[in-house]
Amino acid sequence: MEHVDVAIVGGGAAGLMCAIRAGQRGKRVRVIEHANRVGKKILMSGGGRCNFTNTGTTPANFLSANPHFCKSALARYTPSHFIELVDRHRIAWHEKELGQLFCDDSSKQIVAMLLDECATAGVQVQTDCHIERVQCDDSGAFRLNTSAGSITALALVVATGGLSIPSMGASGFGYDLARQFGHSVLPTRAGLVPLTLSGTHKERFAELSGVALPVTATCNGQSFSNFMLITHRGISGPAILQISSYWQPGDELRLDLLPGHDAMQTLQALQAERPAAELKTLLAELLPKRFAQRLCEHWLHNKPIRQFNLPELRQVAERLQRFALIASGTEGYRTAEVTLGGVDSNEISSSTMQSRKVPGLYFIGEVLDVTGWLGGYNFQWAWASGHAAGEAV
Repeated sequence: MEHVDVAIVGGGAAGLMCAIRAGQRGKRVRVIEHANRVGKKILMSGGGRCNFTNTGTTPANFLSANPHFCKSALARYTPSHFIELVDRHRIAWHEKELGQLFCDDSSKQIVAMLLDECATAGVQVQTDCHIERVQCDDSGAFRLNTSAGSITALALVVATGGLSIPSMGASGFGYDLARQFGHSVLPTRAGLVPLTLSGTHKERFAELSGVALPVTATCNGQSFSNFMLITHRGISGPAILQISSYWQPGDELRLDLLPGHDAMQTLQALQAERPAAELKTLLAELLPKRFAQRLCEHWLHNKPIRQFNLPELRQVAERLQRFALIASGTEGYRTAEVTLGGVDSNEISSSTMQSRKVPGLYFIGEVLDVTGWLGGYNFQWAWASGHAAGEAV
């Protein structure tokens, strides 16, 4: 039987950050990871360059049933704190767009940095270790029966992540632990995920796989402007991944196909300047050619633009500015970047991440009902929540 101060279940971004801070405070820390290496999602993120934070992070960039919960941790461990750590390890980075920071070289550098910090803090990291049973004894200590033997810990931190990308080992183990100790788990679903099409929309877009265009996607009062990518199953790209977290089956999804433009003014100007040109020819100069042709085949009438009267031109403008797309579902956890829902944050201290039900039990990162936008926000939540728990255990 081994004895530690802190046992952390999960060696992802949040778990490693928590381990580092707790170790720096002199705690005996053991990280238990069931995969053969830690930080697998870190390694695959950002196309292998890890979008490790976002300089514009605010609580408004997160979805939660309790929108105030994330404020304390985010305020106390900011993007600048993590950038300082990255700089100290001499990892070169750049800002891509919208405050998104990436490694110049490889996401492996972030994992190596975290492991270096763990080693310096005396943290023990154990991989290929499976937890078979967790109990809390009469003294309040936690006993973990694992494939590598039994461990007792004064504090137990659940940093198991969500259900997204099961091929990388994601599971509902953290939710099971939460329920075991009397916590509520809010319904989960895939977030930051491609949307699927069926029926007429899928048939009409079938041959456009690979076509990308800038759009503003709107659903349930939320809008995102970025690229949309048409796939052989439906639609993806940053704008769609972002809006997918706000969309549920049956919800209306609208696309502005000419973001930043007044479609009516644009069409009237073209009508005055090039009256003989056909609509599909003109739209092919504003949109990808194949997409413009498909629009005119199925949703718009194609004829010389001079032949459109004012009401007809308004209809074209309305269709371009508020294109209704009927999504049938999502690609699910298989390709989702995050999991929406999770452990109810109303039962967790926002300052320490400790359970309000079981002293010494903590939840951090994606296992909680806190989900960030695309663009480094979820990593910042992992660093911030992990640091908060590391300060408290």
